[in-house]
Amino acid sequence: MSTPAESRLIGAEAQADDGGVELSLRPRTLREYIGQAKVKENLSIFIQAALNRGEALDHVLLYGPPGLGKTTLANVIANEMGVKIKTTSGPAIERPGDMASMLSVMGKGDIFFIDEVHRLPRVVEEVLYPAMEDYVIDIMMSKGPGAHSVRIPLPRFTVVGATTRYAAMTSPLRDRFGATYRLDFYDHQALMHIATRSAAILDVPIDDEGAMEIARRSRGTPRVVNRLLRRLRDYAQVRGSGIIDRPTAQQALAMLEIDDLGLDDVDRKLLATIIDKFQGGPVGLDTLAASMSEEPETIEDVYEPFLLQLGFIQRTPRGRVATPLAHQHLGRPVKPGQPALL
Repeated sequence: MSTPAESRLIGAEAQADDGGVELSLRPRTLREYIGQAKVKENLSIFIQAALNRGEALDHVLLYGPPGLGKTTLANVIANEMGVKIKTTSGPAIERPGDMASMLSVMGKGDIFFIDEVHRLPRVVEEVLYPAMEDYVIDIMMSKGPGAHSVRIPLPRFTVVGATTRYAAMTSPLRDRFGATYRLDFYDHQALMHIATRSAAILDVPIDDEGAMEIARRSRGTPRVVNRLLRRLRDYAQVRGSGIIDRPTAQQALAMLEIDDLGLDDVDRKLLATIIDKFQGGPVGLDTLAASMSEEPETIEDVYEPFLLQLGFIQRTPRGRVATPLAHQHLGRPVKPGQPALL
């Protein structure tokens, strides 16, 4: 039985035990925020210009894979602007009245952060449009023939939206964001700095080689770095000398079945299924999901993105195909007809 997506150690999605620790590790300023250099540079100019003019920041959309720091960046923006932040998520706002209620208490320049903004119900979006564009909300009073709309003005505030599925957002909503930034996967060097910074905050002894070993297996994702750091801290205290060095990190990660590229047993099972059961593919998504006892959406949204990034699988019109890189990683012979690796 495969590991549930929501509890995978190397899963990029937030987990129940991440909350308190993640909060303590979050940077509060752009200077403290590691990585995403282009996004930081653009935001720095954007924020400084708004502060110089004494205006609220224009609406900001942050998109990219989970675990890369979109929520952290929203809080950094609020701190840099010196304003309050109100946080919600698309699935949490079910009715237009819920949205109107939240908007009505926004202060001048405040940040209204909507995580998973692509999951806002369409009727709720309709309330958000005039609020973002004209800084007003229209509230329907009473029902029936006597129903009428009351327009309530709002102070100029900033909506910061975050999404992992940019294409799933409606065009009218996307168009109302004045600044859009994509967050990309982090390189090993940036992840090593994050591991070192987090270790210092958590008072965990670590050397550069140990931090790099964590970085190499963290799938380009800061959230995974911090989660692995906590697990390796436990291993170092119980089985090691208390210091996370390279040998300690390698032993702990081997015990956790996370290989040199950051793949776990679920990733390897998916690749092995394509290679061993379906001769390397192509295999349809539904067939692949049924053979793994998983939901097609879980494979497509949770398991595949990192394997696609590594070049281990390809999505073709006929289905999923395991590449020669995947065969090599699992020690399988390359499928006849596929080009061998040079």
